[in-house]
Amino acid sequence: MNNCFNKIGLIGKYGNPRVAETVHELGMLLQKRGCEIMLEHATGQLLTTRDLPCASLDEIGRNCDLTIIIGGDGTLLAAARTLVEYDIPILGVNLGRLGFLVDISPDDMEERINEILDGEYEEEHRILLNAEVQHKDSPPSESDAFNDVVVHKWEVARMIETETWVNGRFLNSMRSDGLIVSTPTGSTAYALSGGGPIIEPGVNAILIVPICPHSMSYRPIVVSGDSEIEILVKENMHSHAQVTCDGQINLGLVSGDKILIRKKDKYVRLIHPRQHNHFEILRAKMHWGEHS
Repeated sequence: MNNCFNKIGLIGKYGNPRVAETVHELGMLLQKRGCEIMLEHATGQLLTTRDLPCASLDEIGRNCDLTIIIGGDGTLLAAARTLVEYDIPILGVNLGRLGFLVDISPDDMEERINEILDGEYEEEHRILLNAEVQHKDSPPSESDAFNDVVVHKWEVARMIETETWVNGRFLNSMRSDGLIVSTPTGSTAYALSGGGPIIEPGVNAILIVPICPHSMSYRPIVVSGDSEIEILVKENMHSHAQVTCDGQINLGLVSGDKILIRKKDKYVRLIHPRQHNHFEILRAKMHWGEHS
């Protein structure tokens, strides 16, 4: 049987009791199709049998031609930051809650996977952000973000003061609980809770959303996806601020640090079933049109 993808990596959400069953079912389906399978190490530990090879995320990225994520959006976010370096497409099976990125239900997994292996799928490219914290007295620290880069207060319940530049041009100085810099993908995540707009995933844009600003005149702003955003946290505030990428990776800030955020030069390749409709997913997840 000819498949569009022949060597497939499986990555499951660690600690979710439904993952082991779904990974087992998916593994049997893929083996029936003649596919080679590699399990991510932690995913392999969830299974009672050890008859499939296990590998790191990097090894999966180097050796597979498709990765299937079993879990929620958070599982996909974490894997995508590594896999993007290998230009490998990613498909998601939803065992989480909202599931904007992982859009295959376990109930119709067999049908959808067979269609995708037969070539009946759509590929979508999503941008990532790279956040670099430039330190005065040490090498820079950095991380990629699929959803968002957040500069925020921590440890104490007090505001921080930030200054923001876009392409070297001063945007504003603001006292707030922080600042969200989001991709279009992240516009339905933390940025949405902060009052930001929903941006269609294919738009080349970056969203800047203030978190609880001291003045209501500060509003979310959308800039070109090719922009470079520079953020300074006032020096006496650095002990109470940090940078968080995708809610999963923290970068520390000290006095005099500067944060540079720009679009990464690689994109995430998402695979969807042929009938994928982003607006249909939005309606379902946001409960639009429902009567209370």
